[in-house]
Amino acid sequence: MSRLRDLRKERGYTQVKMQMLTGIDQSDYSKIERGVRYYTFEQCLSIAKALETSMDYLAGLTDEKKPYPKAKETDKNK
Repeated sequence: MSRLRDLRKERGYTQVKMQMLTGIDQSDYSKIERGVRYYTFEQCLSIAKALETSMDYLAGLTDEKKPYPKAKETDKNK
């Protein structure tokens, strides 16, 4: 979970700011950062959006911090 903490600090965000951006209670967010509590898919998505990264980066599946490009509307309908 150090990626989560490190990225939050890189952005200059506090845990309270993350609460405002994600809707995750600050105490729960703190537990997620410390690895005491796991986040849900929805919480991971909210955190990734708030930190402008991908869920894969948060999960340690990639070292690329930049989020993936958004799909075009026509791509979604295929």
